[in-house]
Amino acid sequence: MLTVAGLTLMRGIFAANFPLRVDEAYYWTWSRESVISYLDHPPMISWCVYLGTLIFGDTNFGVRFSGLLAMLVMQLLLADIVWRTLRDWRYVLLAVLLPEAAFDYGLLMAKVVPDTALIAFSLAMVWALARLALSGNLRWWLLAGVFGGLALLSKYTVVLLLPAIAGYAVVPSWRRTQLSSPYPWLAALIAIAIFSPVLYWNATHDWVSFKFQLDRPVQLQGWSLKFLGEFVGNQFFLLGPILFPVVLVGATGLGRRGFRAGDPIAILLSMCVAVPFGFFLWRSLYGRIGDSWPLFVWPFGFACVAINIKRWLQEAPHSSVARMGPWVAATAILTGIGFVVLATVYYTAGSANYLAKNDPIGKEAGFGQVVEAANREREKAGATWFATTDYRIYSMLRWHLRDRFPVVQVNERNRYIGFGTTEADIAGPSALYVAPQDEAGGALWKTTTAVLEPLGSADLTWRGVRYDTYLMQKLTHWKPVLSPPPGDPFYVGRPH
Repeated sequence: MLTVAGLTLMRGIFAANFPLRVDEAYYWTWSRESVISYLDHPPMISWCVYLGTLIFGDTNFGVRFSGLLAMLVMQLLLADIVWRTLRDWRYVLLAVLLPEAAFDYGLLMAKVVPDTALIAFSLAMVWALARLALSGNLRWWLLAGVFGGLALLSKYTVVLLLPAIAGYAVVPSWRRTQLSSPYPWLAALIAIAIFSPVLYWNATHDWVSFKFQLDRPVQLQGWSLKFLGEFVGNQFFLLGPILFPVVLVGATGLGRRGFRAGDPIAILLSMCVAVPFGFFLWRSLYGRIGDSWPLFVWPFGFACVAINIKRWLQEAPHSSVARMGPWVAATAILTGIGFVVLATVYYTAGSANYLAKNDPIGKEAGFGQVVEAANREREKAGATWFATTDYRIYSMLRWHLRDRFPVVQVNERNRYIGFGTTEADIAGPSALYVAPQDEAGGALWKTTTAVLEPLGSADLTWRGVRYDTYLMQKLTHWKPVLSPPPGDPFYVGRPH
């Protein structure tokens, strides 16, 4: 408990002091709008940010509060699943400490992304199904349906858990009882009912969000090991060089035991790891896998590790390999927590930049200075609003200026369906156009009457390293169409 409390405090210090990353500011802009759903994701992330800022204000900590809360909820659910399954506190402690030892959770749960809410709700759904298996009370399906619906409102990738739920219901000998009961089907209806606002929003906007996710173009023609190696390498870094293989061994071992014995909990937990991980492996043959995409998978793996070690020792108490399990897990915890503590100190109290341009967090930490420079140029130019073609600087302008001036991303307008900015807000004669230097003279401008007059630039830097340069130009003789029709070049958003 002291370890968890101390590490939670460290995450809180990081959350309060380290500048927001681009996507965090982007989700904050969502929380300022009254919209049912969004192009990129369902609405849960905006609700989470809104809750945090309602309590703690428009601060770094307020925006990130839900991520810190999701970490504690995850640990409580893991503890209860393992305790009710094994009735052994030693393995409960193991399951609770494993996420603290992974950089992805021990530190990065302090950032807020749609995956943090997905972790909490998908794990709660599996917790309800574990309670069903242990109690035999089929009404637990109804609560699982509620959490499943909330998980759908968090991120669409929760559908990758459907094969695990199907395996849980039909592989064990209770399949006839489950399938003949009304409760699983009621649970599905509950989940769909909770998700229905997103379905309605998509139906009224040409299914734009579903198309955006399903029509992602492959980044390679034919398959390649390039992104596969990157994806697997990231897991060794984000989970840990010891913990990642430990989780894979634990999920594989528990799955083998579960299918052999018809154990519904073991089948459920192991398939919640195997199916999404297998999908990401396959997808990485054709394109890059986002760092946060597997976040919802590994908590099931932590439960698998704890339960599998106990089962292994029960089956083979004299096996030297089985007896090594707790020691290997303990080593993963000690080394992982040490790395997480060092990383937290590096980002919150350090002054050096050892990773230079490869620092994934530092490269988004200097936007405050860019926004200050842009606002000075706006004042000198007499512009009344900001324009950009990059959702990153759009988000940072709104966040750092706290919406004191209108900000419009003039392209990818399907990202902002239903947002509150109107033509009256951008009625002034000129705007300040801010964009990365590589995009500042994009081909889209050639299709307009816009006149762009170069004014200045600002470097995006952190701890002495320059990551990008943003150009600033005075924009006149043109106003964007805030609601262009589908198919218009200024309407279509692209995955980043």
